[in-house]
Amino acid sequence: MPAEPGRTVRAAGGALWRPAADGGIETAVVHRPRYDDWSLPKGKPEPGEHPLQTAVREVEEETGLQVVVGRRSVRTQYQVPEGPKRVDYWLMRVVGGGFRANREVDELRWLPVDRACALVTHPHDRAVLADLARTDVPREPTLLLVRHARAGSRADWDGPDELRPLEHRGRQQARRLAEVLPLFGPTAVLSARPTRCRDTVAPLAQRLGTVVGEAPELGEEEFTADPRAGLATVERLLRPVDAGEGRPAVTVVCSQGGTIPSVLTELGVRWDGVPARAHPPAAKGSTWVLGGRPGALAADYHRDLWADPEDPAP
Repeated sequence: MPAEPGRTVRAAGGALWRPAADGGIETAVVHRPRYDDWSLPKGKPEPGEHPLQTAVREVEEETGLQVVVGRRSVRTQYQVPEGPKRVDYWLMRVVGGGFRANREVDELRWLPVDRACALVTHPHDRAVLADLARTDVPREPTLLLVRHARAGSRADWDGPDELRPLEHRGRQQARRLAEVLPLFGPTAVLSARPTRCRDTVAPLAQRLGTVVGEAPELGEEEFTADPRAGLATVERLLRPVDAGEGRPAVTVVCSQGGTIPSVLTELGVRWDGVPARAHPPAAKGSTWVLGGRPGALAADYHRDLWADPEDPAP
């Protein structure tokens, strides 16, 4: 679908990688006959897609490879005939599939990152590959920290607050989480005690074929009473645990707005999105994608998972 004149052309893609025999990594670059260039797989969104969904779909369509999403990479911006173009990239571990030439890509090469940088045609792709080569932060997250979705007003609920359910909007948010978060390859789903927390991640657990486990120490009341216990749980979940084939286990935890900012602050996460904001944000239905440890932590915030984070939610 062509962009409107004057509007930014949006796209998303992936920096693919796999372990190499020498203990390093290899990355995949593709040749596009239409442009006669070597680049990274990417493409434009279909209606209703979040950029993460676009990135995975385009990678799989262009390369035939199956991937698990890792750390957010850089955003590139450059001019194309239609106007300014913005491409969001994620690092992606290849876990299956195989390349077949198609109308968009006629060749794929696996190369060490330095050789891939030398081969790609465009400087903006080299910036993404340089990010892939970083070793100061992990390429893959181990914890997705979710704040519960929208619940009905406390003033309108006459039962115990712990049992307050999601409202219609909150159930929409929960379904959206279940559509997008599986792209990170989560292996477990945990929740604080309140019903609104468990109901936020119940559709995700169902999609993954698992059950919602318990993380009571990350509820607001429990965390206030014993923050050390909550922080210990988060630090444990951040530590990489092999989930098979060398991949780290990824845990989704649903918590509350009185807990998440405090946890992130203790981990050293700083937020520059709003001037003079003291704590990192945690909007209802939001997700923090975390990997590493304090001092070497990758932290990426998704305020919501609608079609585009910069557009208003439907």
